[in-house]
Parts: sequence; structure tokens; C-alpha cells
Amino acid sequence: MRYQWLVTAALATGFAPAAQLAYAAEYLSTESAQRAAFPDASAFEPVLITANVKAAIAREAGRFAVEPRVFRVRTGDHGIGWFIVDEVIGKVELITYALALDATGAVKSLDVLAYRESHGDAIRLAAWRAQFTGKRASDPVKLDADIRNISGATLSSRHVTEGVHRLLLIYEKALARG
Repeated sequence: MRYQWLVTAALATGFAPAAQLAYAAEYLSTESAQRAAFPDASAFEPVLITANVKAAIAREAGRFAVEPRVFRVRTGDHGIGWFIVDEVIGKVELITYALALDATGAVKSLDVLAYRESHGDAIRLAAWRAQFTGKRASDPVKLDADIRNISGATLSSRHVTEGVHRLLLIYEKALARG
């Protein structure tokens, strides 16, 4: 009887609603991801995307959750590619990711910079991210069609895939010209 309070506490804890713990993990800084994608770059110059281009993309592929940050990548006098940092909603928190494009607009790499959800961080796996390599705006970039879903990370997979599609449209509609 002396330890009856332990039984009561154990039962109460067992029936209490479980709290979903959220955590934030930052894997790479923007600068680290830039250097990993373009080790020979001498400059990363910010580029502004006009409101009319963003509106056209929103009509075609949905709105941006957060303003993407676009950089023209240079080595000396010539451009060697583009680097774009974007954020999409995972389940309830933002996922920060970076897309590196070569000078022709093909995906060089996709990196997850910060993941803030308690589940679904399997999108960081190299094999899943590698599916985007070589993709262009003219290619299908759709979950369950040409990009495999990850069980347990469906929303993260879907939203990052949709985000990459929007970023490829930025290249096609604004960056390919200059």
C-alpha cells in the first residue's frame, strides 16, 4: 500500500495524451550548401524575381510559402549556375531547402538545410534527393509519378517536390533569359 501512488501515477501517465515533440535541426548553412554545390564559384550574386513572374508561377504551380532567395553563381566573368533557397510547409513547420541548378537550368543538387518537424526527415536521404538530379522545368516533377514518395514523410515529400517544381519554373520564366 505504501507504493500505491506509483500505480496510480503509472496508470495516469499511460492514459495521458502523448505530446508530439517538435524539434528543429539545422543541417547546413546557406553558405555551406553554396560551397558544396559550387566549389569553384567566386561569387553568389542575389537576384530579385519580379512580382509578375511569381504571380504567373502561382497560377501554374501554386504560391510560394516564403519568398525564395535566388543567387546567380559566377566564376570570374561567366555564370556557372543558380542557387535558390526556399521554404515549404512540412506538416505544420517550414522545411528550408536549397536547389542548385547548372547554367542550363538542370538540377545539380537538392539539399535540406533545416528540418523542423518531428517526423518525415527521411527526405534528407541522398537516394531520395538524387531523384531530382538532371530535372528541368520541362520535365515532370510530380510525386508518385516520377518522384517516389517516402512512407511516413508524405507531406514533406509532396511539398518539397512541389517547391522544386516552382523553382524550376522560376528558372524557365525569369533566369533562363539572363
